[in-house]
Amino acid sequence: MNLTISGHHLEVTPALRSYVTTKLDRISRHFDQVVDVKVLLTVEKQKEKERRQRAECNIHVKGNDMFAESSHEDLYAAVDELVDKLDRQVVRHKDRLQQHNHVGAKRVTVM
Repeated sequence: MNLTISGHHLEVTPALRSYVTTKLDRISRHFDQVVDVKVLLTVEKQKEKERRQRAECNIHVKGNDMFAESSHEDLYAAVDELVDKLDRQVVRHKDRLQQHNHVGAKRVTVM
């Protein structure tokens, strides 16, 4: 799995990098065919304090690309919300692949 973590108007500290990495391990635990993950962490210059910290992620898995984003006043909470969204997408993708592969196995010919 190729992992790229970058920051916009933000320095990605080693603690933040390790937090994102451990959270993204949950996705690779559900689906092992993850090829590429790109995470972008930004701090927007809005007047309102809430929804200012933003996390975006692009995931390339075998056969599909997925995208999710999350905004929160705390960057760690935004990462948590982002990983929850991605986890749901990956599980749904995995279920679709498994259902597609097992459709032909259920056919029974009766003579």
